[in-house]
Amino acid sequence: MRFLLYNICYATGPRVHNYARSSRKNLERITEFVRDLEPDLIGLIEVDHGSYRTGGKNQIEQMAESLGHYHSHAIKYGQDSFWRHVPVVKKQGNAFLARDRIRNETFHFFKHGMKRLVIELELEHIVIYLAHLSLGARTRHYQLDALYELVKKTERPCVVAGDFNMLWGEREIDMFLAATGLQDANTERLPTYPSRSPRRYLDFVLHSQEIKIRNFQVPLVAFSDHLPVLVDFDVEIENDHRKAPRESHCYCLQNDLVLV
Repeated sequence: MRFLLYNICYATGPRVHNYARSSRKNLERITEFVRDLEPDLIGLIEVDHGSYRTGGKNQIEQMAESLGHYHSHAIKYGQDSFWRHVPVVKKQGNAFLARDRIRNETFHFFKHGMKRLVIELELEHIVIYLAHLSLGARTRHYQLDALYELVKKTERPCVVAGDFNMLWGEREIDMFLAATGLQDANTERLPTYPSRSPRRYLDFVLHSQEIKIRNFQVPLVAFSDHLPVLVDFDVEIENDHRKAPRESHCYCLQNDLVLV
């Protein structure tokens, strides 16, 4: 499987202060870049669900139509969050694009932080979690603890990916790896931010032991303030643990079940 992780910064380009600019032309560049890589699965952080930046169009639906992929996406703020009522911000989220049909999707929400969404995607032989963690260290640690609880309950091979904002460096991710038993696909710890002069390693693809990495790349392209992460991997299957497809749900992590 070929997996692409990319924080696309709402397709507004590599400069953070350009968040208000139109994204149409740069989204076309990103889509063509993705098409050339031919990934089977794409995890996208910071996508626009239809603000004025996109002329009211959903970036994920546009990319999915252009690439011929299935999609799964949601707003990244909690269901009762103040941020769901703020113009432009209320349209911001994360997403998956998949070449093959998605078997099941679940939207989890952290109990802490501004950005709370975790998308759980179930494919034929693997479960993948996509998250955008907090900039604040204390909140980020609460979120990592919630991710640990998710991984601990997962019986199938899994990947945990996203923009983790690990501003404390290697010690922070090493503690999470030790707790979960996951491995870091970026064994050389190549930096992914900022895209024009990368110095920090913020974008992670972590995986369980049943997943064998064949190739890892950080393409040097400046369509966003982050660099993309490209991973080719195989999944070792001992038994078929596939479950019957379930309806989509939303959960509040570390809290009671909330159905929508």
